[in-house]
Amino acid sequence: MEAEALSRALVIGKFLPPHAGHHALIRHAESLADAVVVVVCEKAGDVIPARLRAAWLAEAHPRAEIIVTQSDDIRDDDSGAWADRCRALLGGSPDVAVTSEAYGEPFARALGCRHAAFDPDRQLHPVSGSAVLRDPWGHWESLDPAARGFFCLRVCLVGAESTGKSTLSQDLADALQTRWTPEYGREYTEILVRRFGGDMEAVTWTSRDFAVIAREQQRMEDADARAANRVIICDTDSFATAIWHRRYMGKPSPATERIARTTRIRQYLLTDVNTPFEQDGIRDGEAIREWMHEEFKTELARRGRRWAEISGPRDHRLALALDHIRHLQAQPFDYAQAVAGWPAL
Repeated sequence: MEAEALSRALVIGKFLPPHAGHHALIRHAESLADAVVVVVCEKAGDVIPARLRAAWLAEAHPRAEIIVTQSDDIRDDDSGAWADRCRALLGGSPDVAVTSEAYGEPFARALGCRHAAFDPDRQLHPVSGSAVLRDPWGHWESLDPAARGFFCLRVCLVGAESTGKSTLSQDLADALQTRWTPEYGREYTEILVRRFGGDMEAVTWTSRDFAVIAREQQRMEDADARAANRVIICDTDSFATAIWHRRYMGKPSPATERIARTTRIRQYLLTDVNTPFEQDGIRDGEAIREWMHEEFKTELARRGRRWAEISGPRDHRLALALDHIRHLQAQPFDYAQAVAGWPAL
């Protein structure tokens, strides 16, 4: 009888953003009922779109059914209206409403179902969505990988060949105790060189090559951002790949440019060319380093990207780069920019 009575549980909230307390609440509901429906409330002006929050919840709780509902027309304290909305969404009343809020009991009565309270005093997870919104980096441990990928501060090094990008990337990652994403274009170039008999000058590039590189670079960055410690250091990105397409093909690539427009980089660091050129077997741009440097400066400015030039000896470069990153970390999180760089849902 009890199993039948608890066949469906309801969890409702803004989940703005989902955090450890929300995930524990949903897991508790899953332990009580055969099926769980999670209703994500959406209001105009939410700094994180409801569909994005719902996607994070669906990834973390694949057993649950996730439903988004617009809620500007209902007062937060109107239990009766919320009960009517939920019955309409579910096609009937659930068997239990699982909440950690004071509204839980009147809401469940209006629904005509049981109420199961979970951690109402926030003893297990003393965190709130509003606190996470104010300081996501300060509540990093309360976020799951999908949300971390959104909040992670993405810093990208760009520049001409042999200007110390990879060295600085590793130094920054070590200093910040985080991950860095290597340059996939280098790996791809090495594959092409082998395909053309080990002769870099014999390699024939196509626009498709650059689109492949840009997509894989973005995939690697996204994966590393989920596992990073608040900041991810990227040794190039899809924007830089679009610049390299111009360098090799003599014109823009629409496909690569489309990928570049979705970049989520918050800070670019442009390494200058006052470094010795070191030939590693696949580099061929010594004569045009100054041109590439100016091209990056022009395009970063034209596209309105946040960027800074990094020069000097190795230790000085590291200190300069860390100053720029820490300055950005001290600013309020830029939700508008973060959402703009996210893929369409």
